[in-house]
Amino acid sequence: MFISQAVAQRTSELLKEKKLSKYALCKKTGIPKDTLKNIYKNKTQSVNLKTLMLISYGLEITVSEFLNSSLFNYDELNID
Repeated sequence: MFISQAVAQRTSELLKEKKLSKYALCKKTGIPKDTLKNIYKNKTQSVNLKTLMLISYGLEITVSEFLNSSLFNYDELNID
């Protein structure tokens, strides 16, 4: 699994948990809709730290909390 796929899946989980939409997340954080769309549609293999920090901010959690998921186990990710 590519990092962006893990980020998309984790973001979806947390948005559902917090009852937020992708639109609300973009509005709150200033992340361009196209950036989030590219992550969700696997048009990118990685996500930069700034975007990850903004997503975490929008979800009102820390980056550590965001990454605290089995989705981010090193052995499961395609890092190349």
